[in-house]
Amino acid sequence: MLEAYSVKQQASAAALLEVEASFEQRQKSRYRTSTRCGQPLGWFLERGHVLLDGEVLECSDGQQVRVVAALEPVSQVSSDDALALTRAAYHLGNRHMPLQIGAGFLRYQHDHVLDLMVEGLGLKVSFEQQPFQPENGAYHGKSHGHAHSHTHSHEHSHGAEHGH
Repeated sequence: MLEAYSVKQQASAAALLEVEASFEQRQKSRYRTSTRCGQPLGWFLERGHVLLDGEVLECSDGQQVRVVAALEPVSQVSSDDALALTRAAYHLGNRHMPLQIGAGFLRYQHDHVLDLMVEGLGLKVSFEQQPFQPENGAYHGKSHGHAHSHTHSHEHSHGAEHGH
């Protein structure tokens, strides 16, 4: 079985294996599956990392496996009205729904109740089979990490002006 412990943004080799995975599967830090050609694969990644379409798993034997976002049942909201899409994104966000945001569209995992809510906002919703790659959230950014410092420097004068 191929074992992957790290992720790269791009491959260093031309010939790659591929693994197709749903959003639910790509969220898992430990997962066993098979490549498209049937080779067993397990990934063991840092918790919190969501695999993105096109990222490359580096296997312990040096092989690389490109991640392909699988087609999934999604609801897609398309509109030229940016304000209406923004309102829909706001209401979906209030329900803590993973949301893919693109130029002129929103996409979320298919949910009939949410479809009715969005339609109630005056937008049309279509049911589609598309790759689903939602926003990671404000604290994940492109690097998927938490790479800023929480140290603070404080200087306090404790001289005579404070009566010490």
